Amino acid sequence: MRFAKGHKEETRQRIIEVASEMFRRDGVEAVGIAGLMAEAGLTHGGFYAHFRSKEELVREAMLWAFEHSRLRREVGGDKAAALEALIRSYLGPTHRDAPERGCAVAALVSEIARHETATREVFAEKLEALTGRIAGLLPNSVPEAERAATATAMFGTMLGTLQMARAVTDPARSDAILEGGIQAALRLAGPPA
Repeated sequence: MRFAKGHKEETRQRIIEVASEMFRRDGVEAVGIAGLMAEAGLTHGGFYAHFRSKEELVREAMLWAFEHSRLRREVGGDKAAALEALIRSYLGPTHRDAPERGCAVAALVSEIARHETATREVFAEKLEALTGRIAGLLPNSVPEAERAATATAMFGTMLGTLQMARAVTDPARSDAILEGGIQAALRLAGPPA
């Protein structure tokens, strides 16, 4: 059977997108190749025509998730408004309630620490880019020498807040955790310049 030009690339991309959602929703270890391929509407045997291993797919799925992260989205306004909008979006109920479409770091950080060096290096590179985005939005009152550390502390606060808000079962408590994290991240940023 002949396929249209570009079919293989489209199929590979579909697998990456489905894997990215499944990994963020269920965790890498919980997702098997057979289930993943079925979710993508493909047969299990077709996987190896696109990827050498599940680990390669993990890297590709992470890259895709990072490229589509809400932390990469442009927000308007001045830096202070943009930073607050980014924090509120990240720690909003929509992000909390849809891990499959959310931040790959929040969903995968504990698992990635146990993966191959190449996978952790990809993760670290993209994590650096995300914290760099936050650092670029910090007020001028934050000294240049402290910007990376401040951005990392802010993102760590946001990350932990999101994970805790997802873990609790009481919706009111979850909302309170999100709001507390927003306020803490804003305090770490310091007063607007």
